[in-house]
Amino acid sequence: MTLKSQYDQAAAAHRRGDFAEAERLYRQVLEAAPASFAAHHMLGVLKAQQGANDEALELIGAALALKPDAPDALFNYGNVLKRAGRPDEALTAYEGALAARPGYAAASIARAEILNALGNGLLEARRPEDALARYEQALAEVPHYGDALNNRAVILWHLGRFDEAVLAFDAALAVKPDYVEAHFNRGNALRDASRLAEAMESFDRAVAIDPVFAPAYRNKGFCALLQGDFAQGLPLYEWRKRLNPAIEARVYPQPLWTGSEDIKGKTVFVYIEQGLGDTIQFYRFAAPLLARGARVVLSVQDSLLRLLENASPQVELVGSKIVPASFDYHIPLMSLPLALGLTAETIPDPGPYLTAEPIKATQWAGRIGKKGFKIGISWQGARGGVTSRAMPLEHFHGLSRIPNVRLISLQKGFGAEQLAGQSWVEVLNGLDDGPDAFLDCAAAMANLDLVITLDSAVAHLAGALGRPVWVGLKQVPDWRWFLGRNDSPWYSSMRLFRQTKDGDWASVFAEMESQVPR
Repeated sequence: MTLKSQYDQAAAAHRRGDFAEAERLYRQVLEAAPASFAAHHMLGVLKAQQGANDEALELIGAALALKPDAPDALFNYGNVLKRAGRPDEALTAYEGALAARPGYAAASIARAEILNALGNGLLEARRPEDALARYEQALAEVPHYGDALNNRAVILWHLGRFDEAVLAFDAALAVKPDYVEAHFNRGNALRDASRLAEAMESFDRAVAIDPVFAPAYRNKGFCALLQGDFAQGLPLYEWRKRLNPAIEARVYPQPLWTGSEDIKGKTVFVYIEQGLGDTIQFYRFAAPLLARGARVVLSVQDSLLRLLENASPQVELVGSKIVPASFDYHIPLMSLPLALGLTAETIPDPGPYLTAEPIKATQWAGRIGKKGFKIGISWQGARGGVTSRAMPLEHFHGLSRIPNVRLISLQKGFGAEQLAGQSWVEVLNGLDDGPDAFLDCAAAMANLDLVITLDSAVAHLAGALGRPVWVGLKQVPDWRWFLGRNDSPWYSSMRLFRQTKDGDWASVFAEMESQVPR
């Protein structure tokens, strides 16, 4: 058998999905011809398909050592680098594929695929404008390229160009009417454009095509909850457990508590999910379980144990990795509203349920002092995706000009770099530098007159402490803030300030400035 025929057999086995036979034959080719570009390359592709990224990179890298300008190998190398969490190197490989062999790159379909992949890499690198340009280049090569049409629309959505995004998704769906992701993403753009009924219709179209497409159910649930429709929204929110990866879809021998089972004298294991702010907000739902006579064991983020330990002595707190030795029922913390039959009208506001540690409060009182009207500020939430929850620090500057006002930073981590050179904001050095979250922040809040923040854990902390807090919200906020109201049923000490136009923080802060006591 010639090497060519052996390679052809390997490629045929590869195409029909017989990976074991294909690998055996590719390796035989490499034993006989260690300088075979094709065998190195395609065995690398095979290993990538099996999820063996390191081995795939080694093999495709060996192929590129033989032919550094091979565009197909550079393209596949970029794909594996991207999956391996090396986005910058992936971008370099994609750029190389575009530059290699002009004759190859001029082939519209091949070039469009590379440009689309490059756009995806730029999106992951949080360079949305550059990604948009690459998608548009891909569409210039192949105008009806469905993936690039969808990706271009996603970028427009992330950039806040919602109406343009909807039209772009329509273009993608005109090419591929059963494109589930495009229906789903179109729903997201419609939601953010405040077109909620249309958004829910788009989510319905997605699940009509794919009845188990969990993101569409979950996001339709968000739309319902945002409008105060808990009866529809809370059951749909349970689809988060079927996402990939799933959110807190734990399985134990003990049954899930659904709310219908009698828990008097029983132990209910409740466990956290998602962020610190979610834990602080939904902690209140331990109380109804106690009222039903249950013993409640609540697993929370380790960094919150100390903050929460005195909130309700009857609740047994354990760390995030701890599972009780015995319990009768279990339930994720954010499934409790469904189990308890919560409605928008029955949200419990227990009043302040967290307290600052007295010793720390006294210490921070000495550092902060009593002078002026003291406003603690936070402007950046957890970073994620292309956009972040953020209202840039510069928008607070007008507040600092109000006589007698002092602005004091409560910002930690991402976003704190905006403080550089801003003398009009006071910085509390050492704030929560230890392993425990929010102990110092809570103590500082006890000595402030007001907290102004965006939708973040800081907002939930201030509300749970009962401190006066103003929250700046996007035009279409997270579901828990609902629509059109300036108060919050979750926290009686909270006021909400809403954008009337997406991205317009200036009007939000103008309203805040008019409300600050003189």
